[in-house]
Amino acid sequence: MDLAQELVCLEIPALPAFVGVARTVVAAVATSVPGIDDDRLEDLRIAVSEACTNAVEAHQAVGLDQRVVLRCLLEPDNLEVRVEDNGSGFDPAAVPPRPPVGDPAHLRAERGWGLQLIRALVDEVRFVPSEQGTAVHLRMHRH
Repeated sequence: MDLAQELVCLEIPALPAFVGVARTVVAAVATSVPGIDDDRLEDLRIAVSEACTNAVEAHQAVGLDQRVVLRCLLEPDNLEVRVEDNGSGFDPAAVPPRPPVGDPAHLRAERGWGLQLIRALVDEVRFVPSEQGTAVHLRMHRH
């Protein structure tokens, strides 16, 4: 039985200018949820920004004008944010690993930090590919 309560469902245009709207909405939701302190709120904002940016890029890469969907769900012990796109799909295992810190290529790498950052900022992340696109589930434990 799913005990999650959907607090917000937001559809944004797949444009970079609207990533900030998603970030602001999530911050407003998270501040109303007991158990998410200010430091964790900032972590969630950054993770949502990264996930939304990836979703926007996925839409733009295949020329979609459909909207990116953002859902905030309250669970008994967690706040979960889902970012859903209709891109061509995404397999996080197919992303090449970052060069090791001691490797000079590490300093020259401009892209590809988003997944590593998301994983570091939230308590749990799950990528759910489907024929319709990819959903990224970002979960923060409530304390």
